[in-house]
Amino acid sequence: MADLEKHVSGDMLVGQIVNEHPEVIDTLMGIGMHCLGCPSAQMESLADAAYVHGLDPQMVVDAVNKKIDGGVA
Repeated sequence: MADLEKHVSGDMLVGQIVNEHPEVIDTLMGIGMHCLGCPSAQMESLADAAYVHGLDPQMVVDAVNKKIDGGVA
């Protein structure tokens, strides 16, 4: 069963997500978000970062949460 307390949302900062869930780095990079270490990532929400990269924010959130739940995303 998924642990909803571990789930991320689009309004969370990319830097926070990467720090709390390093297992999602490969998922984010795999979908085209390669600037995880850049200064913007520390202050940019996941949804905003998705928009900047031309990605559907909900798809990114879903992929990250799938990975956190132990799935392959």
